[in-house]
Amino acid sequence: MRTLSSHLAYYQRWAKTWEFQALLKARPVAGDPGLGAEYVEAVSPLVWQAADRENFVADVQKMRRRVVDNIPADRVHRELKLGPGGLRDVEFAVQLLQLVHGRSDATLHSGSTLEALRALAEGGYVGRVDASQFDEAYRFLRAMEHRIQLYRLRRTHLVPEDEADLRRLGRSLGMRTDPVAELNKAWRRHASVVRRLHEKLFYRPLLDAVAQLAPGESRLSAKAAGIRLEALGYADPAAALRHLEALSSGVSRKAAIQRTLLPVLLGWFADSADPDAGLLGFRKVSDALGMTPWYLRLLRDEGAAAENLARVLSAGRLAPDLLLRAPEAVAILGDPGGLKPRTREHLEQEVLAAVGRSGGAEAAVAAVRGIRRRELFRTTAADIIRSYGTEERPAEQDPGALVDRVGSAVSDLNAATLSGALRAAVREGWGDDLPTRFAVIGMGRFGGHELGYGSDADVLFVHEPREGVSDQEASRAANTVVSEMRRLLQLPTADPPLLIDADLRPEGKSGPMVRTLKSYEAYYRRWALVWESQALLRAEPVAGDEELGRAFVGLIDPLRYPVEGLGDDAVRDIRRLKARMESERMPRGADPTLHAKLGRGGLSDVEWTVQLMQLQHGWAEPGLRTTRTREALAAGCAAGLIPAEDARTLDEAWVLATRVRNAVMLVRGRPGDTFPSNPREVTAVGRYLGYEPGHLGDMLDDYRRITRRARAVMEERFYGAT
Repeated sequence: MRTLSSHLAYYQRWAKTWEFQALLKARPVAGDPGLGAEYVEAVSPLVWQAADRENFVADVQKMRRRVVDNIPADRVHRELKLGPGGLRDVEFAVQLLQLVHGRSDATLHSGSTLEALRALAEGGYVGRVDASQFDEAYRFLRAMEHRIQLYRLRRTHLVPEDEADLRRLGRSLGMRTDPVAELNKAWRRHASVVRRLHEKLFYRPLLDAVAQLAPGESRLSAKAAGIRLEALGYADPAAALRHLEALSSGVSRKAAIQRTLLPVLLGWFADSADPDAGLLGFRKVSDALGMTPWYLRLLRDEGAAAENLARVLSAGRLAPDLLLRAPEAVAILGDPGGLKPRTREHLEQEVLAAVGRSGGAEAAVAAVRGIRRRELFRTTAADIIRSYGTEERPAEQDPGALVDRVGSAVSDLNAATLSGALRAAVREGWGDDLPTRFAVIGMGRFGGHELGYGSDADVLFVHEPREGVSDQEASRAANTVVSEMRRLLQLPTADPPLLIDADLRPEGKSGPMVRTLKSYEAYYRRWALVWESQALLRAEPVAGDEELGRAFVGLIDPLRYPVEGLGDDAVRDIRRLKARMESERMPRGADPTLHAKLGRGGLSDVEWTVQLMQLQHGWAEPGLRTTRTREALAAGCAAGLIPAEDARTLDEAWVLATRVRNAVMLVRGRPGDTFPSNPREVTAVGRYLGYEPGHLGDMLDDYRRITRRARAVMEERFYGAT
């Protein structure tokens, strides 16, 4: 027995989290009604402040797990109240939601589980369908519990095992035909519903984020919002406040849900280089999808979807631009496998099916480009989330894996896109009867599976007349196909174009756009220069006739992997060409220590070093016969052609330079080879690379240090190699 003041002193100083949860249902039932009312009035504020306690959500979740763990193993499947899918799962989920959201919403202050559940649904904290299913299951389980206890007036929550007892229980619930089977079926169904909804609602990531907000922030008023925006560092609080008012004003369910989401989203936006852009992007997506039932449900209920969206919208221009062209792609962020890139085979299957369903070539390639835009968004979103990290998915620690994933995903996607454009162009002019076999060969980063977000598709085109077709007819058909593919892929649409670059073909811009296999053979046999052999190191078939592609590879292998390697004259030519490129191609005014492609220790330095090693030793070392830079470098190290420390230095610089280029494209929405000058943009690049605000100087120092070491290795291995 305690006095009222003693109770208050205890709760204020010593009470555990579970005790405030228990107090949620407190009401006077006997004795002095005035004292009872005074008690409830005194403890009520403590109950609704409990969610402010550190680790509150985690403590409640831990308590529920402890209850289940303490059930004897032989009883857990019969425990109607405490077991998985039982009454406690409903009550704990409802109470946790009440305590987290009830701090700022008095409509949730109810001691009745079903009344509180109804209020949660009306407030948008729980979906209507989920609430209805929870309500139905809870009523059924309670009815079962009451019927069990009424028999012989025993206080038990165990479902009987004896068939006669089960028959009696089933009949008491109105089941007549086969009471035992009907009872077991209904019980399993309702328990399964409760278990599923409990997991969905009780462990919702958004709950913990909402609980961590300061009092008054979880349902923002205009005044509170303004204060919070300034504190979070929004550059234009007035504009941000207008966005908030547009998103959350009114009495609609959409507005109610967004009033719950926004306080948390504001914090996630603020944890980026451009929170204003993140909030604006969210408003645009919500304006486009806000009346779509699944959209707000996705953000409220589906794991890390809300945080993923916040990261993507505030990380730069490219990903939001891709998303806003087709906002329904936001569903990718809530799918557990949504961030995983599609395989080349899957992409080609979808692209070719889209072409087959379309009427003309332009409609077909429009559909293909739509697929490409969606998959580019998938790749950029996954890259941003893995680089920034979220509460559910910490930032990835292996930059090389990030680069490889992006390079492979974009290269596979562009290859599938070319396959679709080729099929559409051929079908438009010849049906399925093109008079020449035709193949597209990827070159440069495309052939090396190293494309970035802003890369063009470097290619060669090769064809081979079919039997009985003249060279002139075959050549006309092949050139028409090439022209049509390029036109279709660059048509003005809302989707980003895919630019085809064929400048690496024999004789460059003055040479034929497409050649036969015999023509390539004749040219390479008589006229090929050493730089062309070097360029062919990354040639790989990407679309069209597979047999013809393999024949082209067989043709060029002796050129790119010459027996006994390169002669001294050829090595001098390569070195001379590299030195000339360094002096002539660097943009005027660019800082050579920060240019990712042509600068000191950048992509060019590393790639020319690796390619010289391939030209000299590829004939003898099978591991060097790859179009991928990192793979060739690792193979050269394994073969003892380059020391492990030097290989690590070159690899680190190549990965970093590639990530810088990807970051610039993500942030600015257009390609770039050097760090931006705009403060917000360079901060965003830093965040992508793992540098917190205030450490941008460290980022530039690290870049210069890493690439300086790579340049030293390059000068020794490339210019000093014999």
